[in-house]
Amino acid sequence: MPSLELDRLSKSYGSVHALRELSFEVGAGEIFGFVGSNGAGKTTAMRITLGVLAADAGEVRWGGVPLDLEMRRRVGYMPEERGLYPKMKVAEQLLFFAELHGMSPADAREAVDRWTDRLGVGHRRRDAVEKLSLGNQQRVQLAAALVHDPVLLVLDEPFSGLDPVAVDVMSEVLRERAAAGVPVIFSSHQLDLVERLCDRVGIVSAGSMVATGSIDELRATGEAPWMLAWGERTDPVAVRQALAAVPGVTVQEVPGRGDAVHLLAQLEGAEQAALRAALEVGEVRSFARDLPTLTELFRDVVSAPADEEVAA
Repeated sequence: MPSLELDRLSKSYGSVHALRELSFEVGAGEIFGFVGSNGAGKTTAMRITLGVLAADAGEVRWGGVPLDLEMRRRVGYMPEERGLYPKMKVAEQLLFFAELHGMSPADAREAVDRWTDRLGVGHRRRDAVEKLSLGNQQRVQLAAALVHDPVLLVLDEPFSGLDPVAVDVMSEVLRERAAAGVPVIFSSHQLDLVERLCDRVGIVSAGSMVATGSIDELRATGEAPWMLAWGERTDPVAVRQALAAVPGVTVQEVPGRGDAVHLLAQLEGAEQAALRAALEVGEVRSFARDLPTLTELFRDVVSAPADEEVAA
C-alpha cells in the first residue's frame, strides 16, 4: 500500500495564515495522530488532502503521485461536523454513499450490513439518523467512511462524543484497517488515546508542524529528570538531606508525591552518586527517568491556542 505525503502545504485567508509549509508522511499500515490546539490548522490540512480546499502552495501525494479526483474516491473521510442527512434512514444513506464511491448495489448492501453490525448499529439501520444518539451518529459516520473499503482513512475527531465501549470498538477497527496496510490519520484532543493508539504523532501549532515522531521518540526529546522513590521505612528528611549534599544534583519536589523527588544532574554521573547516597540512608523503591506524557509534551511545545483558522 502506498504512503500519504503532505509536502510544504501553505494556506492563507488574506493576512491570516492557516498553514505554513506543513509537511509530514503517513506510511502504509501506520496510525498517525494529528494533534494541536483549536485553530492550529488540522482541519484545514485534512480538507486540502480531500480536495475540499485548495492549497496556496505545496502538494498532497499518494505513493509519490499527486492525489487526484479519482484517487480521492478511494479515501475514507470522516469530518468533525457530521456529514449525514438527519431525516434519511441509516441504511439508505450508507447505500447512497457507497454507490457514490462506485460500488455496485449488491456490494454496497453487503458492506452496509457488515459495517453497521461491526460498529454496533445494525439494529438501527431502518431508523432516521436524527433519532440516534450522538454517539450512534458518530458510529454511522465512521461506517460511511469505511463502507467503500478505502485505501486511506482521514478522520477528524472520530472519538468525539463516544462512550468508552464505542471508543474501544472504533480503536479496534482502526487497528484492523492499519493491519491490512491502510494508512490512517486522525486528529483528536484525547491525548491519552492518541498515546495508546498511534504509531507516530505530529504536533501542529499555528499552521506549522513543531514535533513529529513515535511516542517514545517524542518522550525522549529533551532532558527528562530522574525520579527517585523510597520505601515506607525510609526517613524522607534523611534521604532529602543526603541527596541535597551530592555535588552537581538539583533536587525538586514531585507534585502530589511525598515519597519521591526529581533529580536534575548537572555533572556527568551525578545521578548515580545521588542513588548511592540515597541507598546509604534507606530503601530505594525505584530510580528511573521520568519521561513526559504526550499531554505534558503537548503543553511544552504548543504555546497559547492559535486563533487564525477559527478567524478564517
